[in-house]
Amino acid sequence: QVQLVESGGGLVQAGDSLRLSCVASGRFASTYNLGWFRQAPGKEREFVAAISWGGLSTVYTDSVKGRFTVSRDNDKNLVYLQMNSLKPEDTAVYYCAAGGTKFPPRVYDYWGQGTQVTVSS
Repeated sequence: QVQLVESGGGLVQAGDSLRLSCVASGRFASTYNLGWFRQAPGKEREFVAAISWGGLSTVYTDSVKGRFTVSRDNDKNLVYLQMNSLKPEDTAVYYCAAGGTKFPPRVYDYWGQGTQVTVSS
């Protein structure tokens, strides 16, 4: 069992930056691949980025490439999503998720509660 708690969301203006954090707790938490997803009002949840358990591999959805960076600190069981050059269309609830053995995971087994990011124009 892995527990995930996100933080760092907020209200910013277009062009600003935010860094989201997600702390993973539980047995073998550091061995999971971790991903970030987001869900905007009225839309389905979509994949944003993922990082392998060792931090050596990352993958991003096209709309955030060059603007967002995912990283992790396994000593602290933390995963980060650095978001730069934010756009109003980045407004969403952002979720952290932990997934299984293959990278990128096809299934994520554990989810956090989400943190709201609002970008004003």
